Amino acid sequence: MQTINDSFRSSLGRWLVGTSAGLGTVLLGIAGFALLVGTAGDMGPWPLLLSALALAIVLWKWLQVMSEKFELTNQRLVVRRGIIMKSIDEVELYRVKDIRMDFSLLNQIAGIGTIQITSSDETTRNHQLVLRHVPMAQERREQLRELVDAARRERGVREIDFVNESF
Repeated sequence: MQTINDSFRSSLGRWLVGTSAGLGTVLLGIAGFALLVGTAGDMGPWPLLLSALALAIVLWKWLQVMSEKFELTNQRLVVRRGIIMKSIDEVELYRVKDIRMDFSLLNQIAGIGTIQITSSDETTRNHQLVLRHVPMAQERREQLRELVDAARRERGVREIDFVNESF
């Protein structure tokens, strides 16, 4: 029986303060507002355009965040994507070969990271599954690793790597 261990999305708020793109968007919005107030409208529509551009970027990122949800069960990682056209991908945990996590200094401060999963599952056979801007990424990576080990033990699966060494 499958039980949902965790359900999460990328974090928009942490993206804003934990990535250079997010911080740039915040600064763009603040600069537009500051120019509008500081110049009392002498610059024409440009300050409003800067703030509108920042708002458009945040709305676009919000749509991206809302269109992707991850569920971690004791047997699978389920990736639900889409708002109008939806898709569901499932990665069987016993097939996961590698879990990698990347995070910058800003990511560490904001408590987010990028988790990359390589598996023999059809969903990720030719490429990695990338979970970006994951809140509590280190804890989630460790939880995923433990669930992968448990799923392999339950199924009696062992992984053997073959290295082709030609002389």
